[in-house]
Amino acid sequence: MGLAMNWNEWSKLDAMGLAELVRKGEITPQEVASQVAKGVKELNPQIGAVIEIFDDVVDAPLSDGMNPDGVFAGVPFFMKDLGPTLKGRLQERGSLLMEGNRSAADSFLTKQIRQAGLNIIGRTTTPEFGLCSSAENPKVYITRNPWDLDYTTCGSSAGTAASVAAGIIPISHATDGGGSIRIPAGVNGNIGLKPSRGVFSGAPNSSDLMNVVSAQGCHTRTIRDTAAFVDHCRGGAPGEFMPYWTPQEPYSEVIKRDPKKLRIAVSHEWGDYKATPHIVSELKKTADYLEGLGHYVEWVVPDLDLHASYEAQTASYIMKFSQTISDILEKKNMEHPPADLIESMCIRVWEEGRFAFYTDRVKMETMFNEISRKMAAFFEDWDIVLTPTMAKPTPLIGATEYLTISDNPSVYDWFENLWSIFSYTPIANICGLPGISLPMAELENGLPLGMHMLAPQGEDGLLLQLGAQIERELNGNWNHGRKPANYVTNI
Repeated sequence: MGLAMNWNEWSKLDAMGLAELVRKGEITPQEVASQVAKGVKELNPQIGAVIEIFDDVVDAPLSDGMNPDGVFAGVPFFMKDLGPTLKGRLQERGSLLMEGNRSAADSFLTKQIRQAGLNIIGRTTTPEFGLCSSAENPKVYITRNPWDLDYTTCGSSAGTAASVAAGIIPISHATDGGGSIRIPAGVNGNIGLKPSRGVFSGAPNSSDLMNVVSAQGCHTRTIRDTAAFVDHCRGGAPGEFMPYWTPQEPYSEVIKRDPKKLRIAVSHEWGDYKATPHIVSELKKTADYLEGLGHYVEWVVPDLDLHASYEAQTASYIMKFSQTISDILEKKNMEHPPADLIESMCIRVWEEGRFAFYTDRVKMETMFNEISRKMAAFFEDWDIVLTPTMAKPTPLIGATEYLTISDNPSVYDWFENLWSIFSYTPIANICGLPGISLPMAELENGLPLGMHMLAPQGEDGLLLQLGAQIERELNGNWNHGRKPANYVTNI
């Protein structure tokens, strides 16, 4: 079958634009899915973003329960190989130990995604269990940045970031436990919103109580796609431990208006960490730009113990991932993670956390509480906190100090390396705040650099509204109108 449109036409359409063409009968969901599959065939050998295409739902988009009357009208969608499950499909979580693992049922969010009219046609790469900053274990796969193949996509939403950035697909699933939506969005030039706590459900296998730092979401190229995804996929399943809420007005309507004059606090010095001089200069440009839009901007560091926030996040990760690995080992009747099937740092994290006491969790939760209260107090005076998405430039492929194949003997030193580059995103996970990375800046080598904005809990719409204002002012030209070297128009 030939392409439904040429790649230049394709690259100008976001998910909502494609959906409109489908509703008009100008293209079909099958044709759109086939075009995505063709893009994967051409570009995936270079970027290593997509693990598998589901040929059955490419050929028959209604076969897996997609609602053709949903807002996305059959637009293709990839699922990150972590988090929500798909009945009968492989979910291997970036781990050799999970090879061949098939899910027994659809997650609640999977059903919401299909009900919204998204056609789930494949799965994208992730580092082992989503723990580290890049999907690049050579024994599994290496996901490369479409802007420059020598550089990482970061992670853990690695394959999603690369496939959206390369123009293969306009929208794809992502997750965020410490920045894993926002960091790869910033590195690859995408829009990445980590929503507030209580927006997307983890049912039936998890809840906000169990996975307090984790959030679901997506990568897109337009604000309206992100807004529509949140509007139509949000909500809680029966039995949620925490309230799931809906705003009075859909975000798709909110973003049509500019926000009020906002009080924006700008900072790059967080605890012991600060950004490189070039990144600071890009941050200043963004601050000046927002001031030019009529907002009040001031350089202010939040008054809270940021060092304690990194300690809390580290403790949370160690306990969470150790338990994840223990659960898998128990199901496989194994006593110890096999060194040939689980990456070295994941084994060390398991060893460090497997004997954690309840008192250790209480200590972590106490730090979460203190940090959340102080951050909320800070937001009584400010509407938005602006930082870079990362404190350091995008790492080259093979920068093992950030990978779970690292030979670093110290779990805590390894995490400190992570926080030194991913300094600004974890606070949102601790406090349940919304955060967004917008593709507004660039590094000295020309790679994208995201600008990161935080808002009070529940103010996801404000972040999207500000993003939409910026998008209109830029005439939609994120990344200064530039495209990656490895892009569909170059096929």
